[in-house]
Amino acid sequence: MSTEKFFQWHMTELNQEFKLTENSFPELADGEVLVKVAGCGVCHTDISFWHHGVQTKHPLPLTLGHEISGVVVDGDAAWLGKKVIIPAVLPCGECELCKKGRSNICRNQLMPGNDFHGGFASHIKVPAKFLCLVPDDGLKKYPLEQLSVIADAISTPYQVIKKSELESGDLAIVIGVGGVGIYGALIAKIFGAKVIALDINDEKLALAKANGIEGTINIKGLDAKAVKEKVKELAKELKAPKTGWKIFEISGTKAGQDLAFNLITFTSTLSIVGFTMDKVEVRLSNLMAFDAKLIGTWGCRAELYPEVLDLVAGGKLMIAQFVQTFPMSQINEVFKNTLEHKYTKRSVLVPDFN
Repeated sequence: MSTEKFFQWHMTELNQEFKLTENSFPELADGEVLVKVAGCGVCHTDISFWHHGVQTKHPLPLTLGHEISGVVVDGDAAWLGKKVIIPAVLPCGECELCKKGRSNICRNQLMPGNDFHGGFASHIKVPAKFLCLVPDDGLKKYPLEQLSVIADAISTPYQVIKKSELESGDLAIVIGVGGVGIYGALIAKIFGAKVIALDINDEKLALAKANGIEGTINIKGLDAKAVKEKVKELAKELKAPKTGWKIFEISGTKAGQDLAFNLITFTSTLSIVGFTMDKVEVRLSNLMAFDAKLIGTWGCRAELYPEVLDLVAGGKLMIAQFVQTFPMSQINEVFKNTLEHKYTKRSVLVPDFN
């Protein structure tokens, strides 16, 4: 550690450029480790903090970033030298919610880049308790920085698909197949669903199609009624059920959420995965009339991460073609381009500090 330096990119003000700072290495308490960051993904939540004014729990200046992979370089001897993924939600493991299997929404949780300094840095200090070990078996083909997307972009849709009670043969409708949504679509397919992907970007839809998603619809300029008719037609072609649709809203837009609610049919389950500050006006009586369910989701239980790693290690879920890496020194350009929807893949920032 003596020859290394500790750098962080700080958010100092809303919508302003991140500032590079050099700091002293943090003191480690019992149960904490220091992780040398391999990669940190850029998430819509980061954009919400930086651009939309969603309040972070830690006051500014703050280093954002919660989608992190790296190598443990200090702290608990049992973890030294281990490759790890840091869960985006670090629970306490002791409270009532944790004991009821809802640790992802633990009220004592700590989130990197929100409760404390996150992964847009050379190193990060975190509790060791819920770190996810990255085994070499089946994962050597992936650079460690690419695996950072497991911490949110993959694990979040994995949890919500399990929570939706999706079964083999169901119709899964995924609205928004960008960084998180493409994994939602692919995981639904792995679970045996017939999948329809909806988006306004032909390039994203083509990528989904090329990776085995049966049905795709460009919904740009279409109203909800027209989209529902197209979905019905495509579902018939796919020999998918007419009822019990599993709908996953992952675009994080008002238009996407409005459409998602309007797609509800008999015994549907609508899962809200994407986040927006905008409000949507809906008729909740539709849930009663269709005997349908509306559920939310927050992150992913740390206990489920090994299951996600198994999908990747076993070759069922691919990563490389859905990830693009950038030097972390380009953070300001990457955030600006992400805000302007210039990327079709998940952006991962790789430390390039001198």
